[in-house]
Amino acid sequence: MASAAEQLASNLNFAAFAKAEDLKKRIWFTLGALLVYRLGTYIPLPGINPDAFAQAFTQQSGGVLGMFNMFAGGAVERMALFALGIMPYISASIIMQLMTSVIPTLEALKKEGEQGRKVINQYTRYGTVLLAIVQAYGISVGLESGAGIVTDPGMFFRATTVITLVGGTMFLMWLGEQITARGIGNGISLIIFAGIVAGLPSAISGTLELGRTGALSTGLILAIIVLAIAVIAIIVFFERAQRRLLIQYPKRQVGNRMFQGDTSHLPLKLNTAGVIPPIFASSLLLLPATVAGFSATTTMPGWASTALAALGHGQPLYMLLYAAMIAFFAFFYTAIVFNPKDTADQLKKHSGFIPGYRPGERTAEYIDYVLTRITVVGAIYLVLVCLLPEFLISATGVPFYLGGTSLLIVVSVTLDTVAQIQGHLIAHQYEGLIKKSKLRGGKRGR
Repeated sequence: MASAAEQLASNLNFAAFAKAEDLKKRIWFTLGALLVYRLGTYIPLPGINPDAFAQAFTQQSGGVLGMFNMFAGGAVERMALFALGIMPYISASIIMQLMTSVIPTLEALKKEGEQGRKVINQYTRYGTVLLAIVQAYGISVGLESGAGIVTDPGMFFRATTVITLVGGTMFLMWLGEQITARGIGNGISLIIFAGIVAGLPSAISGTLELGRTGALSTGLILAIIVLAIAVIAIIVFFERAQRRLLIQYPKRQVGNRMFQGDTSHLPLKLNTAGVIPPIFASSLLLLPATVAGFSATTTMPGWASTALAALGHGQPLYMLLYAAMIAFFAFFYTAIVFNPKDTADQLKKHSGFIPGYRPGERTAEYIDYVLTRITVVGAIYLVLVCLLPEFLISATGVPFYLGGTSLLIVVSVTLDTVAQIQGHLIAHQYEGLIKKSKLRGGKRGR
């Protein structure tokens, strides 16, 4: 089966793609949905003075607000309909996943299968609404505190801002779910991916402009390019890296037929959590700055202003918390998406075993041991890839779009999407082979 799949994968070409009508529909649907998302990042909020807001954003864009703008696809600098982006949904997902690990009722729901997941997803949507309301209200207060940004401040402006921003976030959440179900790839990841990619051309041109004016030296720009290429190569290598555990199946008799023993492999990805840890860590670090607003520090206590300043982009506390959260979510999300006990039970059910380890509990312990060790390497890889370019950004003022987190998201989502496209093509070719064999069998029968 594996050799047949590899042979089919090697034969993938444009002719096979041209015949895969369902795949083409999925791709067109995905592109259309992402186009709708990009249009929404240009629809401004009502009651905003664009010139005054642009000036205020320019003063604040060097901090956490610039990273928030990157994840929102540039919607923050235009204070558009999708200014909150998809981050409230990601934050709600974090909270819900944490609660499923500590609350027995939610843990039981998770084990109920599809029906339980639907209930948890519904709770996540409710949490998204609550978080979006809090963040949207914080943004409306922050906008009113800026000089001349809001043309008619008051409760009506706050209400319309909250309704507009929350509605935009809920629409993005729905759009992401539609892409996942009817398109190609993970919808939420693709929305973030589209926002980052849309800002890459302007980020590159801005960096080159800094070089032309002398703000950045030619040697530094070349070093940035080399570093970006090296980071991309490292990401591709580690995202494809696997630890394969040998699985053996003994001889077995089914009816009057004897089946020979077989060997297989259990692939364990070095980075099982994917891009989730840096996205989760970024979303949590963005929450305080979002609620604080633009110039709300003048009305906050001294300790709050100090804490917000310490959480500024490039600050030691920010870097430390960012690294700690990435490492934590690398282990936490791996534990959620991969259960060694369930894997061991499935192997035992199908008479498979790892040589040298008794099926059942001992196999689960061994898988957990190996998974923990490779997750340590994966977490170190994520921290280094996300933090090393950040030091360069804070030291030179290079745009956020060239940072390790953005490159990790872009490369990882691209690899995942390409893999899904190849999977659809392989399935389409398999269906074609089955149809041909049935036609041949029918002709022979005649």
